Amino acid sequence: MSNITKKALEASLKKMMLKKPLAKITIRDITDDCGISRMTFYYHFQDIYDLIEWSCIEDATQALQGKKTYDTWSEGLLQVFEAVLENKPFVMNAYRCISREQMENFLFRMTYGLIRGVVDEKSQGVPITEEQKAFIAGFYKYSFVGLMLDWIKRGMTQDYRLLVQDITLTVQGSVSLAIQNFAQAGR
Repeated sequence: MSNITKKALEASLKKMMLKKPLAKITIRDITDDCGISRMTFYYHFQDIYDLIEWSCIEDATQALQGKKTYDTWSEGLLQVFEAVLENKPFVMNAYRCISREQMENFLFRMTYGLIRGVVDEKSQGVPITEEQKAFIAGFYKYSFVGLMLDWIKRGMTQDYRLLVQDITLTVQGSVSLAIQNFAQAGR
């Protein structure tokens, strides 16, 4: 039942964001729209920003379902861009109304898991530390988030498939090389 309530709140928020800016939407607007009490809202979320974050993470999780391996990460990244584009009015409204730091933090959490899965897979049997794995995943996380934020900032007009293709060409093999370089450095 809990997820059904969260989904209803998400649907109401997305519907409201098609009509007006996030800054003008209240919790009462959302709860009245979906017929849920304010207490129920606060049972699930601290505030509207918490609901936005949950909604984005839910959408990203669905997009990345089973796409965190070396052979599938590119497809997962493509699906993340597709999910963002499908929710363009919601994302653009959120982008304009929440701080860049909040948007970055959400995207960092989303992309770190994708890249960390690839790093863990490619580093099996290679003598590198957890800190080194985290560094490699973090390095690529910042690249991905920067590129996605630039794409969003420009209104999502660039063909995301070409962007993902360019990212893939840039990253292909470099994760494995980074792992090997850390292993050879032996620190």
